[in-house]
Amino acid sequence: MSTSAQQRPPLPDLRPTRADARRNYDLLVAAAREAFAETGTDTSLEEIARRAGVGIGTLYRRFPNRCALLEAVYVDEIQSVCDRAYGFHEQLAPFEALASWMRSFVGYNVSKKSLAHELTSALGKDSEFFKACKMNVKDAGGLLIDTAKAAGAVRADLELMDVMRLIGSISSLPGIEPEQAERMLDIVLAGIKPQA
Repeated sequence: MSTSAQQRPPLPDLRPTRADARRNYDLLVAAAREAFAETGTDTSLEEIARRAGVGIGTLYRRFPNRCALLEAVYVDEIQSVCDRAYGFHEQLAPFEALASWMRSFVGYNVSKKSLAHELTSALGKDSEFFKACKMNVKDAGGLLIDTAKAAGAVRADLELMDVMRLIGSISSLPGIEPEQAERMLDIVLAGIKPQA
């Protein structure tokens, strides 16, 4: 794990500590993520338990309601977004690291709109839960932008919120297909390079 990954603020820790409970938790989160991607966030909890290979009682012990399960899936996804940023930072040149992260983040946003919308409705966009998630994403993205700026790979006036709003505006377009989102992001990436 990189130093920057160790220093970032923690996401809400929703996993149980006992090994058997953690295994069931992970099975349920993976099953929910898969089901939500295929059929949306209104997939029945019984179907998610079936996919995970556990009883509905086990699901309810881990997640007393649908919102708790949505939170767990969302945290897992945000953790993945942040981990990719730190991984790209360690493995790629500064501009490629930022571009790869932006591509993965747009892809994530396009595919997870209903999850975020339902959680925002349930918790409120200013909830502590969302604040912790946003802080983690900002830390990860900020590292990539600062590194790219220091290397002269992006415009000196580029700010993290510029990138976040561009990513958000692309992925929030109604009915946008992944291919169109990718083309629009290519235009954005060309625009954030230093001007000749």
